Amino acid sequence: MTQRHPDSEHSNHNPSEHSRGNRAHGGDGHAHGPAAVTAQTDRRWLFASLAVILAFMSGEVTVGLASGSLALLTDAGHMLTDAAALAVAIAASKLAQRPARGAYTYGFTRIDALSAQANGITLLLLACWFTIAAVRRLVHPPDVDGTAVLVVALIGVAVNGLAVLLASKANPNSLNVRGAVAHLVNDLWAFLATAVAGLVVVLTGWAGADAVAALVVAALMAHAGVDLVRAAGRVFLEAAPTGSDPALIGKAMAQVDGVTEVHDLHVWDLGAGEAALSAHVVVAESFDCHQVALGVRLVLADSYRIGHATLQADHRHPDRALVADDCAGVGHGPGYVGELGTV
Repeated sequence: MTQRHPDSEHSNHNPSEHSRGNRAHGGDGHAHGPAAVTAQTDRRWLFASLAVILAFMSGEVTVGLASGSLALLTDAGHMLTDAAALAVAIAASKLAQRPARGAYTYGFTRIDALSAQANGITLLLLACWFTIAAVRRLVHPPDVDGTAVLVVALIGVAVNGLAVLLASKANPNSLNVRGAVAHLVNDLWAFLATAVAGLVVVLTGWAGADAVAALVVAALMAHAGVDLVRAAGRVFLEAAPTGSDPALIGKAMAQVDGVTEVHDLHVWDLGAGEAALSAHVVVAESFDCHQVALGVRLVLADSYRIGHATLQADHRHPDRALVADDCAGVGHGPGYVGELGTV
């Protein structure tokens, strides 16, 4: 667990940002403004995509059972996870807007990662099951209606393309939305593989093509599942957001006028596309630590999109490690240092 100095607020103390859990909602803890409007819009797009998926999935199961196609049933199983992913994304989007309260000082942002992890594990389990079933069918291929498989798969390509278009209009920074879209994109490729299998069955009569298509779908599901579990794991382990380098961020902070050193730097992913940072900034004696801290926060927001920064800014004293008479973090007495790790 990273060290965040939870009781130490940055020197330019702003009551509306006292709790990182309040995120962009301000000190009142309620979900108002652009963030809430964006989340509501996201849910509408996800609902539209979910409706399209459910309508087609019911028909695909019926045709799959009637035609004896494992590939169609595999696609339907994948679409079931698509529907579940979309439903969870909708619910998680709503929960993530709930204000931080009580013991949940971070709010519910990490619901995003929890649902993504659940989606990933579900994909991996289904991939294992479909792989076993496909191998059995390769050994003992049943009769398959290739025409039905081909027609339904082509319709599935169009339907899934529409679902991807609708879902992709939601917030791409949300791990939850990314997971749902990943499900849909993989299903789109799966339908293409199924269509090829149906065409092979129609032209050659080789029913094993259906099982091969099921293996392709299972491989796509496994790939998407691993990616989702890995991404969720980064959030739970409080790793830095993908694509960010803490060392470079620390150097950028140290280049702000008045900063002499940056210690105890931590950058972690809150989930839902939000990052947080905490650090101890040592300020030159001739500079005002409040203004320097403000400058550091502007750099973090403008260059790295980090709006949740908790900074403790202090002057270095020639005889003592630090003095805190005019720039101390709130809640600590003079001379408080904490554990420092130089960047």
